[in-house]
Amino acid sequence: MPQHLPSTLAALPYAPPADDGVDIVYRDASLLLVNKPAGLLAVPGRGDGKDDCLLRRVQAIVADALIVHRLDLHTSGLLLLARGREMQRRLAGDFAARRVHKRYLAVVCGRLPAAGGAIDLPLSADWPQRPRQRVDRLAGKPSLTRYQVLGHDPASNRSRLALFPETGRTHQLRVHLQALGHAIVGDLLYGDASGAGDAGRLLLHADQLRFIHPASGRPLCVDSPAPF
Repeated sequence: MPQHLPSTLAALPYAPPADDGVDIVYRDASLLLVNKPAGLLAVPGRGDGKDDCLLRRVQAIVADALIVHRLDLHTSGLLLLARGREMQRRLAGDFAARRVHKRYLAVVCGRLPAAGGAIDLPLSADWPQRPRQRVDRLAGKPSLTRYQVLGHDPASNRSRLALFPETGRTHQLRVHLQALGHAIVGDLLYGDASGAGDAGRLLLHADQLRFIHPASGRPLCVDSPAPF
């Protein structure tokens, strides 16, 4: 049985990466798309010492930037920010209506039996083991992830996947892949110690966002290559 390490993860102090400047991938008068590094909170966290976050770093450059959605602390990649309250409201509505198409890249343990598929498993909070989430077929919220296998490395017995979440539940990709039997490499919350290997981080990256620009009405597709 995998040796989950929620207590170890919870005990780790928050140590955000050095502020070497914000990687702004796209910017206009309405919105920004920036690269969040792994290990940096998207918004200020609860408790002392958790004020440093991507939102604060961006606001030091673009004062009217506001958060629209979030990425997990240990996930890297594209984060969309609105400029002003009205644009925040409109973009948040696009996310809620699933008009924003997201793609992630992940490296997982093992070899999947099919070239692609869908993981349709309802999720809910695992309250005794917060912040963990769990598959809950009775009371969980509907959650759907589509995936495509991009390759497999026999030497490490790891596979590279493209992930397309249709819903946006907390830890959705991590729980769905763990439930499939192929935890994301470096995931100390849902994987196991042996699977982490020498990854040094969670190998999950938000590499593409695609949506209709709320001001121009034109399609916008922005990519961010995974650093692994």
